[in-house]
Amino acid sequence: MRYNQLGETELKVSEVSFGTAPLGDMFGSADEDQALASVRHALDSGINFFDSSPYYGGGLAEKRLGVALAGRRDEVIVGTKAGRYGDADFDFSPERIRASVHTSLELLGTDYVDVLQLHDIEFVTLDAVFEDSYAELVKLRDEGKCRYIGMTGYPMQTLQRAVTETDLDVILSYAHHTLLNTELATTLKPVADERGVGVINAAAVGLGLLTPGGVKPHIPATDEIIAAAARARAVAAEAGADISYLANQFSLQRSGCPTTVIGTTKIHHLDSAIRAATEPIDQDVLDAVLAVTADVRNVSWQSGLPENNGRA
Repeated sequence: MRYNQLGETELKVSEVSFGTAPLGDMFGSADEDQALASVRHALDSGINFFDSSPYYGGGLAEKRLGVALAGRRDEVIVGTKAGRYGDADFDFSPERIRASVHTSLELLGTDYVDVLQLHDIEFVTLDAVFEDSYAELVKLRDEGKCRYIGMTGYPMQTLQRAVTETDLDVILSYAHHTLLNTELATTLKPVADERGVGVINAAAVGLGLLTPGGVKPHIPATDEIIAAAARARAVAAEAGADISYLANQFSLQRSGCPTTVIGTTKIHHLDSAIRAATEPIDQDVLDAVLAVTADVRNVSWQSGLPENNGRA
């Protein structure tokens, strides 16, 4: 496992990090023992950054993560979030952020988190997020409840504004450095790098679009993107390649980000992602896949409020 500095923080994060949404039964019920075993296997494999949120199962992911990391807190970098608590439950008020963080710390079994981020900020008016909510993050950091602060979201415009209108340590972008879309590298990362903000990459398989099973019901992708993903799956299958593995290879190796979050409770999937970080990519297959997805390279679906989407 290789380790990279996260922006200008003092954190050296594993290039593969562990996303805990599956621990919160976000993609189906996870067996308790298997969930805990996956975290411990990740640790033993060299993964040191674990990303969670109260949105993942209403705290279930944080609780399971805390149990699995018991006695090993000093070995890991723990991140969690605040502001999103359900599919349509958003509250970025300072009071709710503070209460949420205290609950998260109890569930995680720790007195601080290394990274605290506001979760999916594009679903609310951003002015208050960049003023009152951001100010509360700074207070919590000053109080030692977290070491570093950030924000997460999907639209590039929203994340660019977050980076330029506040003084963040980190930002998390998902599904924007994949075989379908590379706007993270072309649009967000240059701005973040200029300001010393560490970029956390996530959703290498496009929330399931780049898996053999294809689109999932919860994905708000456009027909154009869904069609491109189908072409990518077909090209990979014809070449005898695993589309999920290729997607992980591409996102891990080509995004330029210090870490990419992989969410799974299946140990063999975790091991596969770890191999994908270093195994050379079959360039011929990659070129063939990228050729059939070129038309959506800069196309995103809408997430959150309409005014928080589009170009900055």
